Amino acid sequence: MNSQETIPHCDAAGVETVLSGSPFQGYSYSYPHKTAYRYFDEAIPLRDLWRDENTDSLFLYLHVPFCEHRCGFCNLFTQANPEDGLTARYLRQLTAECEQVADSIGEVRFARMAIGGGTPTFLSLPELLTLFRLVQDHFVVSIEPECLIPTSIEVSPPTIDRDKLELLSSFHVERISIGIQSFLNDEVHGIGRPQKPGEAHAALGLIREFPFPRLNIDLIYGGDGQTVGSWLSSIDQALRYEPEELFLYPLYVRPLTGLGRLDHDRCDAEWDEHRLTLYREGRAKLLATGYRQVSMRMFERADVPASSGPDYCCQLDGMIGLGCGARSYTQSLHYSTEYAVGKSGVQSILADYLSRGPKSFSQAQYGYRLPHGDQRRRFVLQSLLQVDGLNRDAFAVRFGLDVMDDFSQLAELTESGLAEFDDRSVRLTPAGLERSDAIGPWLYSPRVRKLMDEFDLR
Repeated sequence: MNSQETIPHCDAAGVETVLSGSPFQGYSYSYPHKTAYRYFDEAIPLRDLWRDENTDSLFLYLHVPFCEHRCGFCNLFTQANPEDGLTARYLRQLTAECEQVADSIGEVRFARMAIGGGTPTFLSLPELLTLFRLVQDHFVVSIEPECLIPTSIEVSPPTIDRDKLELLSSFHVERISIGIQSFLNDEVHGIGRPQKPGEAHAALGLIREFPFPRLNIDLIYGGDGQTVGSWLSSIDQALRYEPEELFLYPLYVRPLTGLGRLDHDRCDAEWDEHRLTLYREGRAKLLATGYRQVSMRMFERADVPASSGPDYCCQLDGMIGLGCGARSYTQSLHYSTEYAVGKSGVQSILADYLSRGPKSFSQAQYGYRLPHGDQRRRFVLQSLLQVDGLNRDAFAVRFGLDVMDDFSQLAELTESGLAEFDDRSVRLTPAGLERSDAIGPWLYSPRVRKLMDEFDLR
């Protein structure tokens, strides 16, 4: 969560709070956030949890909670520069988890796979090979071209080399996502990222020597000293590599991060306006350069074909997460390990994960039960914050309700010019899309809001 303001929610305040408050409240990439998770009264066997779920089209996610350096803006679950031997111990425990999960859930079909962190390519070449093989050994994930599961992996400039990229290519990885943030040294250093001169260009040039179908480049706007000119310069330099995707992230200063520990002397209103200006300039640049907008953050090159592989719908289909920090989704329950940001908190949770007995991975112990209202709310959030919007028929088929009757807040958005609707869909307008990070938290349920506010972040 952003520490700058208290986030309003829809049941306590009208849409004027979205219009008058900061546009940058919090990134609603998942609902509910892990700060709403708690320990269950009793552990739930995965066999029971997944018995009645549709497992024909799942997402498989592997979490590697290690990096060479923790960036100043990062609040992900990761540990920088782990001591010798820790990554090997982690992979052994991840293998034990895979065995228990595969045995508990049974045969499943994956439509997508992602490897994130942290930085997965922080692992050595043999460790990366182990990671891919343990998935193949325990789940039906073929590397044969005709049976491919589209796979994405996160990398960073200093952790990739030709040998690692050859390995990823041999496993037919479809998407490489690389965090660059800025091509200007002063800017990346200002957000706590020790990127060396020329390192970003060297990494991108090397990646483009391989036939990965999708390259994504992450950039961040809103750091101290960044101007419209310098921001557009970074976008121009990224466009030299013709990435299939670009993610434009607003900078957040969150608790317990490197930047969060510093005393920043800035006017929030001025910073909000500056970030909005940078977002609008970046959006206009990419739209004029042949990209289409997918969400507030994501832009895709218009000539890129849709991803291959089976259909997957994040609003309806479940996810199996493996590794410390990964989360899993069924229709009515989300579960994971605990969440922390600070160094000591992450180390404590990771130590607990490494000390667990194998049988413990056959149970869900920590997470959030979604009542029907939150299941519907999650569908709305996962849909509305995308450019294509919320499909009213899909919502009605899934829940037996008209979403405009179920969520009166959507009418408030349309009356304020932040959304528009017709018989088939509800979509954010450009004015609404740029306030996605305020609209998302505004739609959270009172229960989720209360749990998030009470969470003891460590």
